[in-house]
Amino acid sequence: MAQSYSSSAILTTIIKFCLLFSLLVGMVSARLSSNFYATSCPNALSTIKSAVDSAVSREKRMGASLLRLHFHDCFGCDASVLLDDTSTFTGEKTAGSNNNSLRGFDVVDTIKSRLENICPGVVSCADILAVATRDSVVALGGTSWTVQLGRRDSTTASLSAANSNIPAPTLNLSGLLSAFSNKGFTAKELVALSGSHTIGQARCTVFRTRIYIETNIDSSFATSLKSKCPSTGGDNNLAPLDLTSPTSFDNAYFKNLISNKGLLHSDQQLFNGGSTDSQVNAYSSNSASFLTDFANAIVKMGNLSPLTGTSGQIRKNCRKTN
Repeated sequence: MAQSYSSSAILTTIIKFCLLFSLLVGMVSARLSSNFYATSCPNALSTIKSAVDSAVSREKRMGASLLRLHFHDCFGCDASVLLDDTSTFTGEKTAGSNNNSLRGFDVVDTIKSRLENICPGVVSCADILAVATRDSVVALGGTSWTVQLGRRDSTTASLSAANSNIPAPTLNLSGLLSAFSNKGFTAKELVALSGSHTIGQARCTVFRTRIYIETNIDSSFATSLKSKCPSTGGDNNLAPLDLTSPTSFDNAYFKNLISNKGLLHSDQQLFNGGSTDSQVNAYSSNSASFLTDFANAIVKMGNLSPLTGTSGQIRKNCRKTN
């Protein structure tokens, strides 16, 4: 017998279908895309690149500093790391791995100011960090990649989350593998992302134990660092993470590890008789594969739980909520 449907039942079905379709469209529109600002701010990417190129030209180290800002933000990608403390709010800038260490905030301020002049309230601070990271790597000789865009900015931050989520330079391999696995990264991606230490510098207080106490370190390398980093004092004295080519984004970092010349404890843990030794060896002899894998891993990192759609906001000033 043919089944009959009432007009109300048909209408209900149509409404449900429309609601489902609307939800699916909303989900698609909330995804990140490479052309997110194509219409709303067509000069966004060139504006960011110009400012990054200028900043890195003035100081090569700034490229590493901008990359590190994105990394420390993404362990969420919501620009929470940029928020200043206030009398009623404690941000993430004083977290253990950030305090007296993160820099480049002034460059982000410059970029944001220029973008607000041409496209007020359009480009997020989180996207600025993602694009500035790519442009910094390229400026220092690394490979390029397509940045997915459409992140929005958080209205809050978490000091405790920053302290617990950002991998410490004192971690052993098991701790590193666990920290990255908790964010969905493989051991190979851990090694690739660690390759960002082919640029940048570290403070004496972070590598003092490594050069004075640890034994899996080249003796002449350790000796050369002791003049910059005395056993007491000089906590903020700097040394390059990659002694060979500190301002070139290349695979020298991995060659250094094989020679026991990793500056940080966590660096040398990647090549210390453990499960990641083979990947370090592979990258040390194949720069192209490292650069490709790094780019893929950084894109994956930039996609970690971003705020999209109507979540969060587009800050007018990256240092404070609207």
